Amino acid sequence: AMWAPASIRRGARYYLFFSANDVHEGEVGGIGVAVSDRPEGPYRDLLGRPLIQQIVNGAQPIDQFVYEEDGICYMYYGGWGHCNVVRLKDDFTGIRPFDDGMLYKEITPRGYVEGPFLFKRRDKYYFMWSEGAWTGPDYSVAYAVSDSPLGPFERVGTVLQQDPAVATGAGHHSVIHIPDTDAYYIVYHRHPLGDSEGSHRQVCIERMEFDAEGRIKPVKLTFGGVEARSLR
Repeated sequence: AMWAPASIRRGARYYLFFSANDVHEGEVGGIGVAVSDRPEGPYRDLLGRPLIQQIVNGAQPIDQFVYEEDGICYMYYGGWGHCNVVRLKDDFTGIRPFDDGMLYKEITPRGYVEGPFLFKRRDKYYFMWSEGAWTGPDYSVAYAVSDSPLGPFERVGTVLQQDPAVATGAGHHSVIHIPDTDAYYIVYHRHPLGDSEGSHRQVCIERMEFDAEGRIKPVKLTFGGVEARSLR
């Protein structure tokens, strides 16, 4: 049982962070990391053990996302309504303390359930997450904005949610930014209309836009997705 991968390039190698086994206290699993010389793999386990297995601050070790800035890699993770951020060692073999000596910082905003994601735009940090139940129609994505990658993160609002005319349960997303542009895309999963099986999901992509004050506009669910474009 492996899901919610997050990849990052570090030097000449590629690292794939993943969740495994939906662990509870005392069970084997948690957040693992694998490494490859190519983005498409093959990947091999880096540690021979979980990177994070224990439950800290009530956060189940799942749904990890790695963000790099100024050579420092932060990992945001957590289910069960709690989110932690840790600072990774340079070789990804473990976590290292923050400047105040803490290993885990809880940064849970109001309404947080799971699926954290962070990006920076115009000197502001946008922290996003999923709310509701991933098997149900009310799954959605909300966000907060901060001046620091460590928060504090105060909820701004919901930007992605069901549309009864298109699909239900829209959540657990990622964001793609086209370098040197202000083009952003949100990739997420949702449930087809009329399908009551919670584990049936479609992967979708839509444009994500901002207003003049930098707030994320509500994302409109479509059947068509986005236009094709060349990255060359």
